[in-house]
Amino acid sequence: MGSWDGIDSFIAVCETESFSAAATRLGVSTSHVSREVARLEDRLQVRLLYRTTRRVSVTDAGRTFLERCRRLVEERDEAFSTISESDGAPRGHLRLTCSIAYGERFIVPLVNRFLLTHPQLSVSIDLTNRIVDLVGEGFDLAVRTGTSLDDSRLIAVRLASRRRHLCAAPAYLDRHGSPVSLDDLSRHASLTGTAEFWHFSENGRQVEFRPTGNWRCNSGFAVLDAARQGLGLCQLPDFYVEADLAAGTLVSLLETNRPPDEGIWAVYPHRRHLSPKVSLLVDYLKSHVGRL
Repeated sequence: MGSWDGIDSFIAVCETESFSAAATRLGVSTSHVSREVARLEDRLQVRLLYRTTRRVSVTDAGRTFLERCRRLVEERDEAFSTISESDGAPRGHLRLTCSIAYGERFIVPLVNRFLLTHPQLSVSIDLTNRIVDLVGEGFDLAVRTGTSLDDSRLIAVRLASRRRHLCAAPAYLDRHGSPVSLDDLSRHASLTGTAEFWHFSENGRQVEFRPTGNWRCNSGFAVLDAARQGLGLCQLPDFYVEADLAAGTLVSLLETNRPPDEGIWAVYPHRRHLSPKVSLLVDYLKSHVGRL
């Protein structure tokens, strides 16, 4: 048994809390992962994991060993990356994640253009609206929106910003009138998406409003269509509504209460900060996202 045998499998099981999920991440069979971890425990003469039919948990000895193994693997991967990309050209595989709508419309086309000039790089892109654990799930890079990022394991580079608009169709406003203050919002129909709160500013303070109504969908484009049809008010980022605002099919409301712009960030684990495949893509996104 080699010195590294079983370590990658052990880390993957700990981070996914599942032998099958670990196998999927590593691209091997579940039985292969199970055998490798069992052999590692036999070699160490220590139980690293508790196994039941429903879950896998880490023992105290396993937690201690896990932290040491993570540092070793990070050093190993960084060493391989430094040597294989020593000429500055990105090589290997890059895993990227982004929200669905923003990724489909902007990030994926930019990454596709980036790949045309870096043919030795392969990429997998996971578009999801959940917050991915970049370190735990083995991702190299994420593009995220928000006002703050507080994970000490990650580095965040601001790419651009986006503005949120409260909008409604002229037909809706003709029937129900326009809100003139935040207090008016509760008497209007709200078209709600994935956001639990709408955000505003008032007298220099950040204010949240919880929209309620008889319409909800977890798709921003579906919210946009409902607003166009005159079903109610919505709050959406600029890339959804800017064409409609310019055409007059939607009207921006309560401009004086518009919240601060949100940042658009490239986020990546500390251990990736010297990797050409990450740094070059981040630089490329930074130079192009702001122009979109």
